[in-house]
Amino acid sequence: MTEVTSIHPSGTAEPSRSERKHRAILDAATEVFLQNGYLGTNMDDIAARSAVSKQTVYKHFESKEALFVEIVTSMVSVAGDRVHSQIPEFQDSEDLAEYLSNYAYQQLTVVLTPRLMQLRRLVIGEVSRFPELAKVLYERGPKRAMTALAASFAVFAERGLLEIEDPAIAASHFNWLVMAEPVNQVMLLGDVAIPKVEALRRHAEQGVRVFMAAYGKK
Repeated sequence: MTEVTSIHPSGTAEPSRSERKHRAILDAATEVFLQNGYLGTNMDDIAARSAVSKQTVYKHFESKEALFVEIVTSMVSVAGDRVHSQIPEFQDSEDLAEYLSNYAYQQLTVVLTPRLMQLRRLVIGEVSRFPELAKVLYERGPKRAMTALAASFAVFAERGLLEIEDPAIAASHFNWLVMAEPVNQVMLLGDVAIPKVEALRRHAEQGVRVFMAAYGKK
């Protein structure tokens, strides 16, 4: 018998019982993987934390590997969506440097969350076992950001706001001017190295200033 998703009085669809269990397993597994690492995680722990049987866990995910893959893919995709969905379109009346600084700050605040940094460390530690997940993290993280930036920079160059010969190279320069130092610090030193809001904004602004000195309209 197919389980039907109900409709809330507000008009939004409520998740089915199966969907709620699926979400509970994913949430529980995420916590267990991030705390214990891949090898230190077992399906019994995940079943206990999600309040379902181990048989139910296997009904939703055929293996620990499949569950791990979905967690990594989901977390990285959601983080990327947060960066790109919360930045409005550039308006002609705006200052481009200020717009890029806001983008850089938003990107930093999303990437430098403790859970996402834990995930990065976990994927790097398992790169020999799951090389495809490192590719997912790169393609849906840095590569996605740089691809979007390159497209925007090409438009800005056409409008005479930037002087760029190769938008992809410019996007790479922008991304690593902004991301390299804080991401490396937090990856290696842990949550204590996450910069405060004021320091993060200042870092974003300084990175954009260097970028504009190289690519801004002369």
